[in-house]
Amino acid sequence: MNIPDKATEIKAFLAAILTFCTALWGWLGWTVIILIACMALDWITGSWAARLKGEWSSAIARAGLWHKMGEVVALLVAALCDIAVHVVLNSTAADLLNGWTYGNYMTMLVAVWYIFTELGSIIENAGKMGAPIPKWLSKTVAVLRAKADSVDPLPEEVKPERVDVDIDKDLLDDGAIPVPKDPTIQDK
Repeated sequence: MNIPDKATEIKAFLAAILTFCTALWGWLGWTVIILIACMALDWITGSWAARLKGEWSSAIARAGLWHKMGEVVALLVAALCDIAVHVVLNSTAADLLNGWTYGNYMTMLVAVWYIFTELGSIIENAGKMGAPIPKWLSKTVAVLRAKADSVDPLPEEVKPERVDVDIDKDLLDDGAIPVPKDPTIQDK
């Protein structure tokens, strides 16, 4: 067996493993793996940058790890929200969804937002270590983070519509019961 054949076998083996993993956990799993890699790289580059400047401190390094743990907790909260929304929609509103299924939208958005946050921090750390950073790269990461922050997770067809409600104004005019104004309800 020659070297090109061995390289082809290794590539085929790696492709099979990656395909199996994608089938097993989907794109969300890869997004979480990318987030974990970015978190580790950010912590490592931050430690290197601090060490190069003589500012490394175990207390600050521990605080960085706690910060990363907070990101994991936020991601888990988003995943729990996705699970709760999925259960509620499938148990109560399945007939109204017309075949539309709810995915892991919140988890994916939170993970992507944290990935861009970590990438921005990695770029800053690289700059602190003396690497020249192209301005377009910093701007691109900032724009992508802002875009991830502004994405509306619900498609238009799922958003609640304005509802017209007949309200007897005489019952509410005496002021005995404070009624908050709901912007989604129009008075007639």
